[in-house]
Amino acid sequence: MSKQVSRNPVGGHVPVAGGLASVGLSYARDLGAEAVQVFVANPRGWATPAGNPRQDEEFRAACADGGIPAYVHAPYLINFGSHTEATVERSVDSLRHSLRRARQIGALGVVVHTGSATGGRERAVALRQVRERVLPLLDELTHDDDPYLLLESTAGQGSSLCSRTWDFGPYFEALDAHPRLGVCLDTCHVFAAGHDLTGPAGMHQTLDLLVGTVGPGRLKLVHANDSKDVVGAHKDRHANIGAGHIGEDPFRALMTHPATEGVPLVIETPGGKEGHAADVERLKKLRESREG
Repeated sequence: MSKQVSRNPVGGHVPVAGGLASVGLSYARDLGAEAVQVFVANPRGWATPAGNPRQDEEFRAACADGGIPAYVHAPYLINFGSHTEATVERSVDSLRHSLRRARQIGALGVVVHTGSATGGRERAVALRQVRERVLPLLDELTHDDDPYLLLESTAGQGSSLCSRTWDFGPYFEALDAHPRLGVCLDTCHVFAAGHDLTGPAGMHQTLDLLVGTVGPGRLKLVHANDSKDVVGAHKDRHANIGAGHIGEDPFRALMTHPATEGVPLVIETPGGKEGHAADVERLKKLRESREG
């Protein structure tokens, strides 16, 4: 992987079972990835495994040498809005583990889903709990090479705490707009939540709303996913770029907005390696044609 200099590096989430560097980076090379995202634990479990120091160092060095920004996606089970104390305690341990492992492998950010208010509790109560549990974790990020915590909104299912762009406002407020706090915008999620990204200005209007809510410089990563369902469906079903209800044009528009300057795009689309490589290539072509 050679150094990439681009307004928007394009890459993908890569599998790492069998070796963070040996498997993950090999997959990334096959995709032509300019950015990578990985799991450092089972995404559907609570285990907090130690890394392999040799693989960690190889991964960190290869990403640094190739100018490849790397990100960690925290496990899906994390929910700081849960009414179940055991879930909240495990969420703290799990997120602390992801943040620590991210620093060890040189990742720039840790993506975490913003969760939901379970058990019929009020959103304000759940957000107070988010504050109590997450703010101490953010305050532990005192090193220059510590990652950002990147909040990823959901498709708006159930009692989601954050799905529309303006929902990031109360979430940021609960966390004192901490300097290590950022946003990972998932295009499928925000479309499913009700933001129509299509049309001449749909993507730009949505990005304007996001910046108006959290301020400039907070958007650190984009999950570039098309949607199998229509706008506002509240369904989190990713489609390949251009093959869903969002279509290609909004992704081209995404790469022309001031808020996305220097922000990597990572795909989480169907289709295995072949489908992933095609999506990475498609986004690169849209990036090249954005001036047209």
